[in-house]
Amino acid sequence: MKNTRNFCIIAHIDHGKSTLADRLLDMTHTLDDREKQDQVLDSMDLERERGITIKSHAIQMEYEQDGQKYILNLIDTPGHVDFSYEVSRSIAACEGALLIVDATQGIQAQTISNLYLAIDHDLEIIPVLNKLDLEAAMPEEVKDQIVELIGCNREDIVEASGKTGYGVDKILEEIIRRVPSPKGDPNAPLQALIFDSVYNSYRGIVAYFRILNGTIRKGELVKFVATNKEYNADEIGVLKLGMIPKKELSAGDVGYIISGIKSSKEVKVGDTITQVENPCQQAIAGFKNVKPMVFAGIYPVDADDYEDLRASIEKLQLNDASLSFEPESSAALGFGFRCGFLGLLHMEIIQERLDREFDMDVITTVPNVSFNVITHRGEIIEVHNPSGMPEQKYIDHVEEPMISAQIISKSEYVGSIMTLCIEKRGTLKNQVYLSSDRVEVTFEMPLSEIVFDFYDKLKSISKGYASFDYYQKGYQAAKLIKLDILLNGETVDALSSLIHIDNAYSFGRRICEKLKELIPRQQFDVAIQAAIGSKIIARETVKALRKDVTAKCYGGDITRKRKLLEKQKKGKKRMRQVGNVEVPQSAFLAVLKLD
Repeated sequence: MKNTRNFCIIAHIDHGKSTLADRLLDMTHTLDDREKQDQVLDSMDLERERGITIKSHAIQMEYEQDGQKYILNLIDTPGHVDFSYEVSRSIAACEGALLIVDATQGIQAQTISNLYLAIDHDLEIIPVLNKLDLEAAMPEEVKDQIVELIGCNREDIVEASGKTGYGVDKILEEIIRRVPSPKGDPNAPLQALIFDSVYNSYRGIVAYFRILNGTIRKGELVKFVATNKEYNADEIGVLKLGMIPKKELSAGDVGYIISGIKSSKEVKVGDTITQVENPCQQAIAGFKNVKPMVFAGIYPVDADDYEDLRASIEKLQLNDASLSFEPESSAALGFGFRCGFLGLLHMEIIQERLDREFDMDVITTVPNVSFNVITHRGEIIEVHNPSGMPEQKYIDHVEEPMISAQIISKSEYVGSIMTLCIEKRGTLKNQVYLSSDRVEVTFEMPLSEIVFDFYDKLKSISKGYASFDYYQKGYQAAKLIKLDILLNGETVDALSSLIHIDNAYSFGRRICEKLKELIPRQQFDVAIQAAIGSKIIARETVKALRKDVTAKCYGGDITRKRKLLEKQKKGKKRMRQVGNVEVPQSAFLAVLKLD
């Protein structure tokens, strides 16, 4: 056990984490030449294209130093704010962390939030300055930022370049010298932390774990504490690039267990594995069920694809247990699913994977968050979409989820960033200058305001410099109302939204104007209205296409023309009663991009 080191890598998106991991694998000869490729731990095409890590991976390396053999377990972490719970579990499975900072960009928001997670778990932190080979690198300035952030000595910062491999040997030496070996008792009752799981179509769910205490042997009966289910350990082993079976693993080891589990709901990240015969007294602290933050409806473009879409989402859920879904139907879009996501990036990735891996064409409705509606009787109803809102007369007040948002940017953009946050109903909590030209501002704001287009706007006003990170802060009462869109007096439920009363009028008017451009003209007038309850707040009319029925009358009595016009009017009236207005796909997408 004294020659084992468990460590993870924490960094902001695109600071070179996966490339540096490649170099560590090269230095320790974990891969042979045939298996080499860039970002070898990012196994999904999407991860490679976007340059982000979506799933955390674990890999074991062997390294010899001063005649001693060491086992190094690298537990990779996702870099994005949406996956912060998974990051926290990966960190809980380690004793040390490499903090990677890009020498050209300096410290970003997610670097700080993941660093705080690591410090909370008492990890030994090794700061690494990456991308030193680039001309734009500013090593001295960024070193000052790191020293100020974690209070280390300048000499402790390892200079490296993942691309050229410079400094990687020094990183390995520092890991062995500074990261403590695991503490734990191999003879105590088994206590292992699940930090990730993957789905294998032949063998079911494979759970990755780190043993804190005790020993696990092949074929033993084990129990998962949170779900209270028992399984046989059909196969256990360690993770190299593939899986290598072992007879037993003990305290300090990182490995995998296969026990023929078919449903991803039974394996929860953060759960504890123990033995059935000799269970541990208490589960490992920090476990929580991951709650989705953002909800959106996903509907098939072609109604016949409904069952295929269900099968596709179920398969995705096997690989990604944090995706939740339930069937729902909409008058405008037919049958579909209401899906819960961890955040906006997560939602984008699921849509992209549905398209790529399952070839599904889908319509996604406006993303929204869950609200708590408190009735006059004091009942609390959780509402995920506007159609679930009770009538206004029963509602006492509505509470919405709040977040604390940290934004780090160059100081010249502070004014426009503050204006943006205040427009989104944010209140400024704190402002700190990290250096002469970098500032961190903290805002408290409603989650519903950032799910729309906040991130895009933030990036454009800061010319791409600002980095953004948030965590949830509970609920707060707000003046929210349901805004309905009516076509010819009928509500289109897919276009309804829950919105703050101050924004409702302008938003309603903008939607009506947009729909007027997009809805094709019919043989009759189409009234587009925005309403709050029974009060109409905005209206636009799509004029009818009309044939000139009086063209053949020239001269003669006016009553001849009147008779023909009356006849046409009756026809239009009847047509209006039978005719229904099709809302084109582009209209739903346009509402998403209302600016």
